[in-house]
Amino acid sequence: MSLQKLKVAFLGPLASFSHQAAAESFAKTSAELHPHVCFADAFAAVQQQEADYAVIPCENSTNGSVVQTLDLLADRSDLYKDVKVCGEYYLTVHHCLLVHKGSYPGGLPSYDGKITKLYTHPQAWGQCDKFLAKYFKGVERQDVSSTSKGAEIVSKEEPGTDERGGAIASRFAAEYHGVDALEENIEDRADNTTRFLILRNILADRTAGLEFEQPNVPNGGDAQLHHEATHKTLVSFSIDHSSPGALANALLIFKAHGLNLTSINTRPSLKRAWQYIFFVECSRTPCAENNDAVLNALNDLRGVTESCRDLGTWKDQLGVSII
Repeated sequence: MSLQKLKVAFLGPLASFSHQAAAESFAKTSAELHPHVCFADAFAAVQQQEADYAVIPCENSTNGSVVQTLDLLADRSDLYKDVKVCGEYYLTVHHCLLVHKGSYPGGLPSYDGKITKLYTHPQAWGQCDKFLAKYFKGVERQDVSSTSKGAEIVSKEEPGTDERGGAIASRFAAEYHGVDALEENIEDRADNTTRFLILRNILADRTAGLEFEQPNVPNGGDAQLHHEATHKTLVSFSIDHSSPGALANALLIFKAHGLNLTSINTRPSLKRAWQYIFFVECSRTPCAENNDAVLNALNDLRGVTESCRDLGTWKDQLGVSII
C-alpha cells in the first residue's frame, strides 16, 4: 500500500456522530478525515477515488434504517457502480440537550421554559422521545443537516434574547462548539447504537487489503476470546411484482445456499408506483463448504429477478461463532 495517507470521507460537519465513528474506525491509521455536506457527496468521493473510504450511517437500533443511505445504495442512475461495503462500525450514541454557554449554570433544574426551538438531525428525534415529551412538549422542532449543525446554531445565538434554542447532539459536539449540556444521556435507551457502513471503491488496489476490527463491541455483541467472525453480505434486487411468488422465490435462494437472512429493507423503485428495490443482508460463517455460496446465490438470483447487485461482503463486528 502507498505511503500516502488514507483519505476517509464522512458525513460532516466536524463533531458529528459520523465524524466520531470515522475517527474511531480509523484510529489505528494516520488517515485524513474529510467532512462532506451530504450523503451523495461522500459516495461520489469514493466512486471518483477522491477518497479511499467513506463512513456512512445506515441504521440505528432505536430508530431504524437511514433511508438516504439505502437510496444511494439503490443507485437507480448507476452513479456509484464501483462502490461497495467493506466493513462496519457500531457507535453507542449518547445524546445531550445542548444550550448556549452560560444559559443555565444550574443544569436542567434551573431551566425556565424559555427554549422555543430545538435543532437536530431528523434521525435523532425518535431516539429521544421520552425526554422531549416530558420537558419540551409542544416546542418547535427544526431538522438540520447534522446533530453537530444544531450545536453550531445554538453556539451562535445572541445572548440576552427572550427566545432561546436547544440542540440534540453529542458531548463531542458540545466541546467542539463551546456550548453547555443542559442534560446528558437523554436517549430513550442506554444501548442506543448506530451502525455505520464503511465503503470503498472496488477498483482501488490500495484499499483492498485493509480489514476492520472493532475492539469495543457494543451492548448485544457476544465477542469472546476464541471465535471466528461471521461474514455479512448485502444484496439488492428487483422483481416482477405481477408474478405470484416472485419475492418468495428470490428469498428461498438464500436459504438454499446456506445464507442466513438477517435483515430486509425496501425503497421505492421510482420506475412504477408501489414497486420496490429489496435490500437483503445475509450472513455465513466462512468454511470450505460455503466459499462460493454468495457467488452461487447471485447467479441463481439473476434467474428469478429483474436485476440484482452484490453490494459487498465484510466481517461482522457484532455477532460471532464459537469454535
